[in-house]
Amino acid sequence: MAYIELQTVTITSGTSLSPAVALGEKTLVGIVMPAAWDAAGLTFQGAVDDATFGEVIDGSSGSAVALTVAASQLIVVDPAKWRGVPAIKVRSGTSGSPVNQTANRTITLITRTVY
Repeated sequence: MAYIELQTVTITSGTSLSPAVALGEKTLVGIVMPAAWDAAGLTFQGAVDDATFGEVIDGSSGSAVALTVAASQLIVVDPAKWRGVPAIKVRSGTSGSPVNQTANRTITLITRTVY
């Protein structure tokens, strides 16, 4: 049986990138957006060592993994894109055009064991 785990991460006011979140052996399967959100999509940085982060790129397209999001949404993500990514940072906007949030924004990450 798969067990869902919820973890929160906060993008602080005046910034666009969250602190690192350790997913461990779990895989990202969804995201719950906060009730207030300065309009921007999400992109991500990832690391296998919890220290050296780089852009999360979709291997089939060669583009950054990006999600179109809005306030108060539950976004379902493709777990296949997240297998083997044990630590992530969440970004408001893109690496080239980050969007600083005007207040603290807490995002909920939904993870589970995927076999």
